Amino acid sequence: MSAQRPSDAELAAHPAAYWTGVAHEALIAFVRAQLAELGLTQPQYWLLRNLSEDDLSPDGRGMSVPELQQAMSTYLRREDDLNSEAEILLKRGWLTADGEGRLWITEAGDEARAAIKQHVPAIRDRIHHGIDDADHLTALMVLQQMIRNTGDRPGAPRT
Repeated sequence: MSAQRPSDAELAAHPAAYWTGVAHEALIAFVRAQLAELGLTQPQYWLLRNLSEDDLSPDGRGMSVPELQQAMSTYLRREDDLNSEAEILLKRGWLTADGEGRLWITEAGDEARAAIKQHVPAIRDRIHHGIDDADHLTALMVLQQMIRNTGDRPGAPRT
């Protein structure tokens, strides 16, 4: 027997924290599966993005794994192992390491990053299917207000 959708009144009484947690896990799993189909993990993509001066790196300079972990601290998951992920990218020739342990993106790595980034709008479109921008904006504004109501400050994500 399938569960029926709760009424609007019942749904309104559900804890937001439950649904934000379910949504978070579902969205992360979906994005990671989409990236896996493209041949890399989300942490590998983040490494490339954080090392590219054409993306998140402010200056294109190399960074150590601890520096990268700090830069990604708001979105890394407990299970993400940047050392292992970087090793894979080093073997692919997408990263190189200097004598001081800093990682640098290679031309091939930056080309791969740019190619993967072209798929991001399609991934977003799949996630947002059936949701207009006004509803998306309303949902984000509600979540930000809930964050403020708890005494915290909503931060801007790094896309």
